[in-house]
Amino acid sequence: DVRVVEQGDSAAIEKKIRALRPFHPEARLIIEGGINRPPLERAMSRDLYRMAKQLAAEMGMTLEEASTGGGSDGNLTAALGIPTLDGLGGVGGGAHARDEHVVIHELARRAALIAALMARL
Repeated sequence: DVRVVEQGDSAAIEKKIRALRPFHPEARLIIEGGINRPPLERAMSRDLYRMAKQLAAEMGMTLEEASTGGGSDGNLTAALGIPTLDGLGGVGGGAHARDEHVVIHELARRAALIAALMARL
C-alpha cells in the first residue's frame, strides 16, 4: 500500500517499488497492481478550506486541517480539478475500528457549517 502526497511523486515511487529484488536467493517477490488513487493535494482546495475555516470561526467552531494519508472519493474529485474538502461530516473517532463513534451533539453544528459553506459558494 503506497500513498503519495503529490501526484508528481507517483511515477518515481512506483519505479522504486518495481525495482525491488529479494535478498534470499530462494525467495520470490511478486509485485502486482499500482497506485490507483491520486492524492488529494492541498493546493487544489486551499481557498475552499480557508472559506470553511472562516465560516466555522463565525459560528464559534474551530476547523483544523488534517491529513490522514488515507484515500476517499475526494481524492478522485480533486484530481479532476474540483476543490474538495474531506472530513467535514460527523465528529468522532476510532475510524473503521470497534470503538468507532460519532459525537451526536456535534451533528447539527457540522450540518450547519456544510449548509453555510454551500450557501457561500
